[in-house]
Amino acid sequence: MSKFENYKDRYEFIRLERNEGVLELTIHNKGGPATWSSHVGGLHDEMGQCFYEVGRDPETKVIIITGSGDQFLTELDWSVPIPDIGTVPFWDRITREGKDLLMNLLEIDVPVIGAVNGPATIHAEIPTMSDIVICSDNAIFADHAHSPSNVVPGDGVHVWWQMVLGPNRGRRFLLLGEEISAKEALQLGFVSEVLPAAKLMDRARELARFIAQKPVSMLRGSRNAFSQHIKRRMLDDLGYGLQMEGINVLAMMQAQAGGE
Repeated sequence: MSKFENYKDRYEFIRLERNEGVLELTIHNKGGPATWSSHVGGLHDEMGQCFYEVGRDPETKVIIITGSGDQFLTELDWSVPIPDIGTVPFWDRITREGKDLLMNLLEIDVPVIGAVNGPATIHAEIPTMSDIVICSDNAIFADHAHSPSNVVPGDGVHVWWQMVLGPNRGRRFLLLGEEISAKEALQLGFVSEVLPAAKLMDRARELARFIAQKPVSMLRGSRNAFSQHIKRRMLDDLGYGLQMEGINVLAMMQAQAGGE
């Protein structure tokens, strides 16, 4: 089992705070909006490990996942060199981290609230896989990390967005890199409330406090019941999608190197 004091300050890009059983998990970059980094020790690496730790902490009753500033996650961060990018060992690591990221998120066995504090155009599946999803009125949802860069959307987005939007709308959404506004997300039903940005976290905490009053056995049982079918889909399709993405990127990089 994990103890909060042993892991709360472990992460460079994730801020963890807990009050009366409600754990707030905030992604960030030096206190500002988070950026998606794929180097060893970057956010891609940290999130799977963090989800593992918080999921094994018996003192946590509810988790809120959110971001810093006025956006959840919209930028890729290449500020730290990745010497082995474009190699098989790099994609072996990314595949392992990609599995940890979503499977460890689903293994958290207490309710999760996603409080989307602004545009989520990279890994928008992370907050929207929560049991309750609320967002600010300036939020947008998209997958700008894959198809717009000619990359196979195979890191779990291919599973989740077809589940949420239906197979035909989900595939269109991914292939075209389309954006869904907060208002449309509410209409589609994968967001349950849209609030002014200044009121978002107050509402998330209000919901979390209400849920945290319920018996722990009910909370854990409900989360496990809710997530079982999602785990099954990810178990079947996540690894395969990551392989397709890795082959695609390696082929593109080899083609670019051959043209130089």
